Amino acid sequence: QVQLVESGGGLVQPGGSLRLSCTVSGTGRDFVYTMGWYRQAPGEERELVAAIASGGGTVYVDSVKGRFTISRDNAKFAVYLQMNSLKPDDTAVYYCNTHPLVFGTWGRGTQVTVSS
Repeated sequence: QVQLVESGGGLVQPGGSLRLSCTVSGTGRDFVYTMGWYRQAPGEERELVAAIASGGGTVYVDSVKGRFTISRDNAKFAVYLQMNSLKPDDTAVYYCNTHPLVFGTWGRGTQVTVSS
């Protein structure tokens, strides 16, 4: 059974930084999926903000380019999101998952709140 566990969220002031972590289990011996970080703000649809291929290639949504950095550690079945220069619009629950979606399940996410 696949499990995704996100952590690292919290309350931060505008301009601050957070580093999110995601660990994946139950996928077998290899961690070869393209992984993404998604976010869902209240009343909004879940959106992909960044993705990273197993070889390290990355893509970002325009609103986070230059501020967020996605990375991964295949040996640890882990994915990270370094978020800098945070804005109130970044407030959301953040989730990790494959891109495109293949697991059929989501983790609980981690809440990021950017507020003064």
